[in-house]
Amino acid sequence: MKRIVSALGKLIRPGRACTVFLLGATTVIALSAQTFTTLLSFDFRDGSSPDAPLVQGVDGNLYGTTSSGGIDGGTVFTITPSGALTTLYEFCFLGACPNGGYPAAPLALAAAGAFYGTTERNGGYDQGTVFKITPGGALTTLYSFCAQGECTDGAEPAAGLVQAADGNLYGTTFLGGANYAGTVFKITPSGALTSIHSFGSKESDGKFPYAGLVQAGDGDLYGTTWGGGANSVGTVFRITPSGALTTIHSFGSQPDDGQYPYAGLVEASDGSLYGTTFGGGAYAGGTVFKITPGGALTTLFSFDSGGGGAPVAGLVLGTDGNFYGTTGYFGSNQGTVFQITPGGTLTTLHTFCLESGCPDGADPLGGLVQATNGQFYGTTSTGGAASNCTTCGTIFSLSVGLGPFVKTLPHSGRVGQIVRILGTALTGATAVTLNGIPATFTFYSASEITATVPAGATTGTVEVTTPSGTLLSAGPFTVLP
Repeated sequence: MKRIVSALGKLIRPGRACTVFLLGATTVIALSAQTFTTLLSFDFRDGSSPDAPLVQGVDGNLYGTTSSGGIDGGTVFTITPSGALTTLYEFCFLGACPNGGYPAAPLALAAAGAFYGTTERNGGYDQGTVFKITPGGALTTLYSFCAQGECTDGAEPAAGLVQAADGNLYGTTFLGGANYAGTVFKITPSGALTSIHSFGSKESDGKFPYAGLVQAGDGDLYGTTWGGGANSVGTVFRITPSGALTTIHSFGSQPDDGQYPYAGLVEASDGSLYGTTFGGGAYAGGTVFKITPGGALTTLFSFDSGGGGAPVAGLVLGTDGNFYGTTGYFGSNQGTVFQITPGGTLTTLHTFCLESGCPDGADPLGGLVQATNGQFYGTTSTGGAASNCTTCGTIFSLSVGLGPFVKTLPHSGRVGQIVRILGTALTGATAVTLNGIPATFTFYSASEITATVPAGATTGTVEVTTPSGTLLSAGPFTVLP
């Protein structure tokens, strides 16, 4: 992230010197019933500047990347929920590093249990890579960008990947493509890459997709571009797996509209998508917005320096139906964690750097993930309490009183398909149902069981009965025809 931001004239960092605006019309509420814990302060040798959110693995631990540190090309790491960190892989920092370097994006957990990710630079042509890494740390470079003339296949992927229902992984590159304004690509788990869209081919098309994609319930992929569009301040787009792209919103088109979305989107149960913009809004501090698949956009909240601002990260949908996110360094504020309801009521859960030296971290660029124990986990890009590096960043947890749940991997499947169910304290599970239909299952560990999609099942909630109670899936499992 920092490499691209620097190349764009430090577009994120000017938030540190933004004007301090008066508190907006929407009240920001401070909530006191949480438990915030700094689990780890990076010390550069074990990584530095974790700019991406974490992802939970099948073993119940969390996995992530640092964009620098290690031997200075960044790292892939795993950390237990209690804070024990293991460095799985260290990228080198020289341009001749074939395995890539500077991973600023999150990892994607694929159905087979391995992780897929991207690096912004290095690789065979110094324009970034796609890689696969096992939970044990065995890394395979699947693709080096700019393998085609003039980088028509893309360059410098700043975002992570998503595994779609067809089993392929989809992602974006910030640069490269036919117009050198970025691409959308598809890559098979074995590494065969196809560029399915090049941005910048027309005025209304977006440019420079900084964020990854999400596959919505309609089967299409949705994402954002940092620039381009009718007003040159970014877009929201829909693209089919075959590459037919439609710009569904150009930012800056309506009063108090946001500008420059760095983050991707999250789909809610109502079928709408929710996201953030880094700038714009009523007070120039960024926004939280809701958009329908048809393109009807509503600005839910406009940030100002009084309650944080300039969100680089996107939102995560909590099991309570609310959204959770982070704001970055804006004005005199060095970042916050917030909760926002689908109707737009925002509550500040934690403000970073209230103590001298920012031992709890600062500038949480990566956003959050809710683990199956109910707690949220996140990273800060700077700050920390390591004696030899107080600006290397942190990993933290935040409990807001939500209980444990289960999640499925993947989120959809056909009758007869075996699906992983991830959770916490699954030992002794006695029953699994899908929308009320019993399913056969196999216990593997306290964090993983597998189940077969039963005949007669329809789309709905997965329930796992354990000695301590019944655990529900965070969202519906889709039964495919």
